[in-house]
Amino acid sequence: MSVSLSDLRGRNPEIFADGCPTRTVLDHVMGKWGILVLVALSDGTQRWGALRRNIAGISEKMLASTLKTLEADGLVARTAYPEVPPRVEYALTDRGRDLMTRVIPLMEWVADNADDIVARRS
Repeated sequence: MSVSLSDLRGRNPEIFADGCPTRTVLDHVMGKWGILVLVALSDGTQRWGALRRNIAGISEKMLASTLKTLEADGLVARTAYPEVPPRVEYALTDRGRDLMTRVIPLMEWVADNADDIVARRS
């Protein structure tokens, strides 16, 4: 079943308008680093170092900021274990997993078409 923007606006006329919460969520989820963190976590729980290795090019500062934002949004759960040395793990929440069932098909489309799209720009 396909939903159009008109259908969405029928439910909420202000959807995607300036100041609408949908813009904030889209920024957090679909930003360069947010989407890559979520995709990495869709493979399962990971520690900080594993996330850094799996998301090439992300700085420590950006990873920390992105994880904090996604945790505050309720998409990522952070679990700290009282061990020495400290161990912290990150995982998708139920809402994060639900989101990724919808995003993974988009990521698959991007992967299938990226080479052609970028080649057209050359």
